[in-house]
Amino acid sequence: MTDSQVSLEFDQSVARGERFEFGRNWQRFLSHINEDCILEAERSLKDKLNVTDLSGRSFLDIGSGSGLFSLAAVRLGADPVVSFDYDTFSAACCKELKNRYYPQRINWKIDQASVLDEAYLKSLGTFDIVYSWGVLHHTGIMWTSFAYVDPLVKPGGTLFIAIYNDQGLTSRNWHRVKHLYNRLPSWLRWLVLYPAFLRLWGPTTLRDLLRGKPGETWRTYANGRGMSPWDDVVDWVGGYPFEVAKPGDIFTFFRQRGYTLTTMVTTHNKGCNEFIFNKDTADAEPAA
Repeated sequence: MTDSQVSLEFDQSVARGERFEFGRNWQRFLSHINEDCILEAERSLKDKLNVTDLSGRSFLDIGSGSGLFSLAAVRLGADPVVSFDYDTFSAACCKELKNRYYPQRINWKIDQASVLDEAYLKSLGTFDIVYSWGVLHHTGIMWTSFAYVDPLVKPGGTLFIAIYNDQGLTSRNWHRVKHLYNRLPSWLRWLVLYPAFLRLWGPTTLRDLLRGKPGETWRTYANGRGMSPWDDVVDWVGGYPFEVAKPGDIFTFFRQRGYTLTTMVTTHNKGCNEFIFNKDTADAEPAA
């Protein structure tokens, strides 16, 4: 699929209310990226992957978003780095960061592409580290996307993914909210966004007030991904397609495909469970 075909497909799905434009939020974030943001992203990768740098390791960023973590991988010595995102504006954000910090870097490739495009994925080869934080649950066919990602990880390589936690009825209700938000014309979306904002931030705001520290959480907000609190709310409410999974189901899926879980961080609330797998060098047991 060519870049123009991907762009057209993306635009059509947005127009039908089937997809949220995450890149619009990331574009606003670009003006706030500074050395502190980049260093925090570097620390995150080093801590989560338990490394001091990424020298000599190839890095694939699936759903690169703002491009911040691709930039961090480049600065940590990953070579080559490949970043792609289905969202037109997200891909543009990543290219802007490359132009801003590493305009001459030839071993950092950035594409607008879909993780469901098998021909494109096959053209990439395999990588030491495949990173996809909070992305694959927005494909519309999450479990299929897992199967597409598997061949991109080298034997002995690392897969780092984050997937929305399955909260049962709560997740199903959020699915309805997100679907409605994206089906509404842009000038009416506040009817969904503002009540959701009150639901998400009302208790915290009240708690800060009762503690005599009004607005403290808002002022000191850090979600670890670089967004402001308001943009994070928009990203959450708008994030559609929306799928969820229980940690055990993801563990089983990848174990059956020859992966060993090395790290798992779970949440009991909304948000993502994080998984870091190492791909075995021996043959995997057959997938169920």
